[in-house]
Amino acid sequence: MALALPFLMILLFGYALTLDVDRIPTVVYDADESPASRDLISRFQGSRYFQILGFTNGYGMIERKIDRDECILGLVIPKDYSRDLLLGHRPQVQLLFDGSDSNTASIALGYANGIIQPLALEIRTRAQNRPAGITAAPVNAQLRVWYNSQLKSKNYIVPGLIALILMIIGALLTSLTLAREWEMGTMEQLLSTPLRPAEVALGKMSAYFLLGLIDMLLTIVVGVGIFQVPQRGSYAFLLATGCLFLVGSLLWGILVSALTRSQLVAYQLAMLTSFLPAFLLSGFVFSIENMPLPVQGITHIFPTRYFVAILKGIFLRGVGMHVLYFQVLLLAIYAAVIFLVVIRKLKQKVA
Repeated sequence: MALALPFLMILLFGYALTLDVDRIPTVVYDADESPASRDLISRFQGSRYFQILGFTNGYGMIERKIDRDECILGLVIPKDYSRDLLLGHRPQVQLLFDGSDSNTASIALGYANGIIQPLALEIRTRAQNRPAGITAAPVNAQLRVWYNSQLKSKNYIVPGLIALILMIIGALLTSLTLAREWEMGTMEQLLSTPLRPAEVALGKMSAYFLLGLIDMLLTIVVGVGIFQVPQRGSYAFLLATGCLFLVGSLLWGILVSALTRSQLVAYQLAMLTSFLPAFLLSGFVFSIENMPLPVQGITHIFPTRYFVAILKGIFLRGVGMHVLYFQVLLLAIYAAVIFLVVIRKLKQKVA
């Protein structure tokens, strides 16, 4: 533990985890479709800070992609953009930001302004060659931050804390249960009873499930009541998905406990496989989009990534099952697979 943990931390923080923001997923709605609008789009495409994912024909697709966490910025160029540019009027461009990650949205806003403002200066410079009576007006960037208009970091951090707390309760605490039985010499007696392996696992995790449920309710009450975090979605859907994630976390702790016969080893293994990934690789603190592609692939292994996305969707965007069904399905598959592995492992112990 003393050697592996520092090595893992330095690799993650030095290679994968960064607060820098680049390759910002961007969707474009070009209603003008003119050389002037294509020039503006090319400036975003030429910047390393933005990654154009595609083009849409309306606001609906931008909203759906932001709701599904598929993009952070929507660039909207109105139909009269080139006409206003030629006539010397004040052409407008709309920038729609996903504010559910306040840090990324703030930095992306600055990068976008860094592209718009030089364009405005170029337009003013070109005014010297315009006919008399026509003046150049700078581009007016209309900024809209969705879901967290004031870019308050607590609106993003507090929902993510629910996932972190449930993972601590689920994996770290339950990882000690069966290991303690082995150390005390009572596990053989427990396995010799008529109880089936599934009943042993469910019985061991029942008390921790109740404890985790209370902690989840307490966190929601404090976050919404004291810190004024917006909760725009369904409380029933929030509790249902929270319980599903909690069950998966508890089962993982039971599995770790069944694999080891030492509380110390079980706790260390649970720390490496649950708490650290939940904190570092879930998108809770560090944006997954800014990680290297191999590390982004690794994040798909950990269920906390999907639960953090669900929490952001429920609290800040007010979306439900129709948008978050894929993340919910993955959480259910994760819990079912771990449950089957736990049962098989306990049957092997009995044999």
